[in-house]
Amino acid sequence: MKGQPYALARRSPDHESLVHLLLHTLGGRVLIGGAIIRVIAWAIQRVVGPSALIEAVGSIGTLALLGAIGYYTWRLVSIARRRFLWRVRRKLILSFIFVGLVPAFLIIAFFTLCGLFLFGSISSYVVQMRLERLADQMRSAAAITATELARARSQAEIGREVEQTVRTIAMAHPGASIAVLPVQRACASEVPDSGVVLLTQPLRGGPWTHVPPPDALPEWIGCSGFSGVMAYWTGSSSALSALAATRFRGAAAAEGEVRLFIRSVAVPDSPRPRFAVVVDVPLEDAFRRRLREDTGIGLRHVNVREGQTGAGPMLGRRQPRRSDTVTDGSGFQPPAFLNYTDWSTGRIGEATLLVEASVTDLYSRLAPTRGAESGPTLGERLLLVIVIIGVLFLVIQFVALLMGLALARSITGSVHELFVGTERVQLGDFSHKIRIRARDQLGELADSFNSMTARLGELLAEMAEKKRLEEELRIAREIQMSLLPQNPPTSMPGLMLTALCHPAREVGGDYYDFLELGPNRLGLLIADVSGKGTSAALYMAELKGLMLSLSEIHRSPRELLIAANRIISGNLDSRSFITMTYAVIDLDAMTMTWARAGHTPLIHLPAGKGARQARVLVTGGLVLGLKLDNGERFVSLLEEVTTPLVPGDLFMFFTDGLSEQMNAAEELFGEGRLAGLIEQHCDLPFDELRERIVREVRAFAAGAAQHDDMTFILLRVEDVPSVPAGEALVEEVAAV
Repeated sequence: MKGQPYALARRSPDHESLVHLLLHTLGGRVLIGGAIIRVIAWAIQRVVGPSALIEAVGSIGTLALLGAIGYYTWRLVSIARRRFLWRVRRKLILSFIFVGLVPAFLIIAFFTLCGLFLFGSISSYVVQMRLERLADQMRSAAAITATELARARSQAEIGREVEQTVRTIAMAHPGASIAVLPVQRACASEVPDSGVVLLTQPLRGGPWTHVPPPDALPEWIGCSGFSGVMAYWTGSSSALSALAATRFRGAAAAEGEVRLFIRSVAVPDSPRPRFAVVVDVPLEDAFRRRLREDTGIGLRHVNVREGQTGAGPMLGRRQPRRSDTVTDGSGFQPPAFLNYTDWSTGRIGEATLLVEASVTDLYSRLAPTRGAESGPTLGERLLLVIVIIGVLFLVIQFVALLMGLALARSITGSVHELFVGTERVQLGDFSHKIRIRARDQLGELADSFNSMTARLGELLAEMAEKKRLEEELRIAREIQMSLLPQNPPTSMPGLMLTALCHPAREVGGDYYDFLELGPNRLGLLIADVSGKGTSAALYMAELKGLMLSLSEIHRSPRELLIAANRIISGNLDSRSFITMTYAVIDLDAMTMTWARAGHTPLIHLPAGKGARQARVLVTGGLVLGLKLDNGERFVSLLEEVTTPLVPGDLFMFFTDGLSEQMNAAEELFGEGRLAGLIEQHCDLPFDELRERIVREVRAFAAGAAQHDDMTFILLRVEDVPSVPAGEALVEEVAAV
């Protein structure tokens, strides 16, 4: 079953059919027996009525049913557990689910930070709303004061009104101060000018302990007035310079601190107002104390930095005073962000208020109130539920951690065994076996590993044997190639010869030879032993020795082949045969006498000029080695042909591995293509012609496998040099 797990591919008891489980197992028989007993007891009771004996028998059937159901339930659970936990992937998933300690901590940290951020945002919002409300109150107070002062008729009356207003504001905001500044403004107003007393110098009311009182109204404040937060420094000038250089408000906190105050400016509603009312409320200890009492939030420090608008230096400086703000240090300190305004330029800077907030204090103020005798509120109940869920979460995480560690130990133990086994295999020890701890996927993997190591040992032995055989075949190939002529004979003037042999395997059965038969006589032989490989190579070696002997005895190619067939047929395997072409070239007579014993034809390209056409020469003859009628049919069919030689003639002897080479479409190269190659490239040098033929055949195959040995001989007749008369007479005498 390709692509299926091994445990599912093989048949096991888990795959038994329902019929087998019911009829061929004890549990199934008990189940069927109990059901039959119960049905029979019920039927008898319906017919004859209730009976103690029948009730007892029915109870036995019921117990049998319950026992069988319990057995199959246990078996079903076992099968489900084994199948579910068989895969290592599922065990790892369970491990990662159970070992969830880090995710649990991240969840806890996430919700804790979210809660702190929520309470911090609430604290920041409460502080900002308090400051905005206070600024609005001071804007109203300044506007009311400006309206009242517009009705005054003398500076003394203005002074009394200022003092009265300061006392009124100071009752709620200690340290409040008022300044009335002379101004010259032209405002768009429909209220007629009341002709108020013209101020010659500023009037001041209040302590002005936070900053020096202003002397004039800046030009950036218009007729609509102003109300907002401003900051001042309580330290020395050198500390303020260092503070401005670092651009971090708080670097010189040891010598002073940054404090905030609310400043509101109101101008009377008049076309040409003569004065402006400035009301300052410092956010000192009284404000901080009231803020903590009302909201549970305390102001700790203020850090300011100039905004991108380039706010200038802060207002005035005062020596620090001991703060009487009470802090218990039990809360966290979230930041609150707001903008402050520079009095002289009107540019905006950014201030960071470090507030101290207690989560329990904030929650007690935000949660709904309840009466003294009423029960827990909905918020308290929800809080209790959250605490219970948190405790359960921690308990579950602890149990999951223990279970994850147990599963991880089981997995890592098996993996360690596999690791040790691979190290032993790496050292060359294939006898090492891994202990199988459980019948799950890791157990199956260990079993497969043991089988693999055993098979590896066998494969290594087979590889060593194969390497030895390959080496022997390489040596055999070298020996076989040494049996073939290494170079064409050079003692035959007038002939040009070249040859090539490419076995399909390491060794082959093709054979060719050049046999020097005497002065100006040469024997050419090409043969093909049926089959390929070692057996064909052995017959080829035997054939070489036989032909060397017979060529010394027989001058006629026909007689040589008849004698060779007589000898070979008695020694050749009945399933084997040999094809052969043998030719004798006589340069004195300028003839080639040849005979063909079932071999491929010769290709002859006659001498001539211009377009030359190759001929395929075929003669009769059977193959060598057939055990038929004592060789009589072989003798009767074998023909010997004498072909005259002309300078320029070209002959090609070849085996069927060349002409029968196929391409991917199973098309044969054929003798016609060989003849065409000879016609087209006959003028090439012999070595180039030989390589051209090989390249064309391989290009035709286009990567297809070589299925047979390829061997061929090329023969070209050149001009035979003439022999002088004296030398010819000497040769004739020597011959006699």
